Amino acid sequence: MKPIWIVDDDQSIRFVLEKALQREGLPTRSFSQPREVMEALVAGDDAGPQVLVSDIRMPGGCGLELLQQVKQHLPGLPVIIMTAYSDLDSAVASFQGGAFEYLPKPFDLTAAVELIRRAMQESQREQVADEGAAGAPEMLGQASAMQDVFRAIGRLSQSLVTVMITGESGTGKELVARALHKHSARARGPFVAINTAAIPKDLLESELFGHERGAFTGAQTMRRGRFEQAEGGTLFLDEIGDMPFELQTRLLRVLSDGQFYRVGGHSAVKSQVRVIAATHQNLEQRVREGAFREDLLHRLNVIRLRLPPLRERREDVPLLTRFFLQQSAKQLGVDPKRISTPALNALAAFDFPGNVRQLENICHWLTVMAPAQVVERKDLPPEVLQALAASGAGASAAASAAVGAGAGAAGVGDGVGAAGAADGAGSAGGVGAALAASGTGWVGAPQDSASPGSAPPGSASQSSAPSACADGAAWEVGLYAQAQALLAAGHDGVWDELLHRFEARLLEAALAHTQGRRIEAAQQLGIGRNTLTRKLHELGLG
Repeated sequence: MKPIWIVDDDQSIRFVLEKALQREGLPTRSFSQPREVMEALVAGDDAGPQVLVSDIRMPGGCGLELLQQVKQHLPGLPVIIMTAYSDLDSAVASFQGGAFEYLPKPFDLTAAVELIRRAMQESQREQVADEGAAGAPEMLGQASAMQDVFRAIGRLSQSLVTVMITGESGTGKELVARALHKHSARARGPFVAINTAAIPKDLLESELFGHERGAFTGAQTMRRGRFEQAEGGTLFLDEIGDMPFELQTRLLRVLSDGQFYRVGGHSAVKSQVRVIAATHQNLEQRVREGAFREDLLHRLNVIRLRLPPLRERREDVPLLTRFFLQQSAKQLGVDPKRISTPALNALAAFDFPGNVRQLENICHWLTVMAPAQVVERKDLPPEVLQALAASGAGASAAASAAVGAGAGAAGVGDGVGAAGAADGAGSAGGVGAALAASGTGWVGAPQDSASPGSAPPGSASQSSAPSACADGAAWEVGLYAQAQALLAAGHDGVWDELLHRFEARLLEAALAHTQGRRIEAAQQLGIGRNTLTRKLHELGLG
């Protein structure tokens, strides 16, 4: 971890801050004058500071001059300027010079540590953004829907028009906003993001517009808001649909007039900021409900970009999965996992309610939890496997056509088809829907060929079975027919799918027979109670 650099000619100040930060497990390095700091930066003694905390007036130099020199070497470094209460003019000058915040003397030690921690978070975000920009593509996507988004970003690169980005949570709205900023004429200016839904209503106004000292209880210093922090650059307002109604009026005023007032302030502050907004909500519906201003919607909605959910760009799932597995392995310092084709097919069939963010999290999970170097379908997270097993929506037309004849011939199609649909066995290749469509009776209690519901002699499924099964129970004939149909359709994971459904029906039958008494059901099945409980959990039967 990079150290916190402390610059102050007062040894007691350095000592107090050092001890407080060391108690928090944060490394420090202290200097008594600005010249020592610049010598250390030029010499490159270490990786440099993560945060710089500097006094504003020292015998060996001025903190504001040090701020300017440091910003030339490390533009993204958060710098906290320490100053006396009476030195507000210098504090304002420090903000204009790019300081992260200023710390009034005498300061509360707990508040000082908290401020330094906030600066560290900002430093880490900048570092991650820089590393990401240098080592990875901005966005990935080969689907036509994403290519449309890329083309729109290209067209908007020469314009500073206000943009509204819509899309479900996790689709990458902030990535698009960053790309719009990076390829605009304001790329050298700051990119400042704020999630309006994540900040309490009472604090959001101050967070956006800043406040003057004494504006409210606890406002001990003047604070710049996000609009001022983004001056000359881009302000990204995420989840704009959740902004309180009364604040929407203030935002509209800024967009219309290009100026605003800090909370408790009396002087207008001019704003040269490009605003990009994003939401997962239907703003037109919010307007009809009276929760969003129509005039603000028109002001924001100059250009609208819609990001497709991942389920509308399934062809990008393999590309994204391999990329996230590589990224996750790099972060954890391990060899990257590879993923098998059946596992990729299963992921591509999953609907991803959390979209790209959820896929990224799944890849992190696989990097840590998958037992082997090659990820198989059975290694996928339980929520993915259970969702695939509970939905037959992924069935392909080929699978349905392949088993159509067998479904028409089987006499128990109604009973078993309904049971299959209720349990659901959708998989990457649509195996579950194919099973439900086949309608054969193997998942019920064993029946002989003459019992009601068995496949009639001479039917497609009966005649296709081998001679060893010709005189056997209908469920065996049905099992053989379903396996044949699925294999012929080219599905992956047929073994796991059929075994899954067989075990599920067997357990359900046993529990129905014992009226839910697990000990008796386990005894009759010839397995242990713990085994039965584990199987119920694995099969999603609770």
